Amino acid sequence: MSDLFAYKVLTAEQYEQFKADAVFKGAPIDLTDGYIHMSTRDQAAETVAKHFAGQDRLVMLMIDLAPFGGAIKWEVSRGGALFPHLYGDLPISAVAGKVVLRLDEQGRHVFPAGF
Repeated sequence: MSDLFAYKVLTAEQYEQFKADAVFKGAPIDLTDGYIHMSTRDQAAETVAKHFAGQDRLVMLMIDLAPFGGAIKWEVSRGGALFPHLYGDLPISAVAGKVVLRLDEQGRHVFPAGF
């Protein structure tokens, strides 16, 4: 895949711990599955709706995939689409940007323009 960036969604608490540790070893589902789940830009909104419905103050991180090389595997997941999975720890230095996702009056996450 040629995407240079992927997106990882964390709860506010997970993000605070990530900042404190400077490395993210994974959310509970990541630890169970053995890799850190990420999404492409086109997959991010559906991922949030499916796995984080009703959760406010989510932190969506834009991750630079370039430093990871072979640690990123593009694997078939939801709907047969290829998703980026990181087999290893995520250092805070790979975070290229972040946005906080808030809920609107209807309980839907508000994404920045382009999502």
